[in-house]
Amino acid sequence: MNKPENLIAFQGELGANSDMACRVVRPDMMTLPCRTFEDTFAAVREGSAALALIPIDNSVAGRVADIHHLLPESNLHIIGEHFQRVEHNLLAVKGTKIGDLTHVHSHVHALNQCRKVISELGLEATVHVDTAAAARDIAERGEKAHGSISSELAGEIYGLDSLRANIEDAEHNTTRFLVMASDAGDFDPEHENLMTSFVFRVRNVPAALYKGLGGFATNGVNMTKLESYLVGGGFVAAQFYAEVEGHPEHHNLRLALEELDFFSHEVRVMGVYPAHPFRKSMNENDS
Repeated sequence: MNKPENLIAFQGELGANSDMACRVVRPDMMTLPCRTFEDTFAAVREGSAALALIPIDNSVAGRVADIHHLLPESNLHIIGEHFQRVEHNLLAVKGTKIGDLTHVHSHVHALNQCRKVISELGLEATVHVDTAAAARDIAERGEKAHGSISSELAGEIYGLDSLRANIEDAEHNTTRFLVMASDAGDFDPEHENLMTSFVFRVRNVPAALYKGLGGFATNGVNMTKLESYLVGGGFVAAQFYAEVEGHPEHHNLRLALEELDFFSHEVRVMGVYPAHPFRKSMNENDS
């Protein structure tokens, strides 16, 4: 089972939220923890794993830092997406009572997402590299005064008790992940509910972005995401990451991409993949 074709890579320690998401997305595969996002991409690119699962944004914390910058450089393709409900647990060594705690350890985003409980219990927050590493360190420390905000899975892996479950402030706390592979997905244009992700840079002419995006409106293409970030170490050139509904071979999306290409230096499709069912529930809630 540890052959590369049976491995899905993620950034973080065993028991991290990304690890949990991997087990949901591909329950038939083993998970491969990686130190950094660059290492996670490299694991697939160099053949150590078949897939990578990368968090791209969170409904509370916003976009994951550096991911949009790293995606185009990864030389991988997006072949799927996954929405994972984030459920934080207050973990501690066995036998600990909540009143024993004085400190809580976790990733900065997890600490920010659980401010009410931290304030209610009067705990001192300590930032860790990720939620699972915090759980591991708490287990190794073995002190009842120190707890962690981590996943239920991390508690099982590192032998910790869950003193309180679902302690996140927002019930809608959800992280969206992208499934990455070396080869592009081969999805029939007739497949329902497809998404297309791409990156582009507009030309340095007045209203280039406005004109380039106009084709999506006039051709009835729904753009669900548009992110910009600086490139080249300056404050002039910006690259954009976008997601739209449809397949590049659909007539309306093909025309929109052609118009964007006219006003851009480069339009590069990062992947075509099925929309996750979670999107349908979001649309129903908005209607």
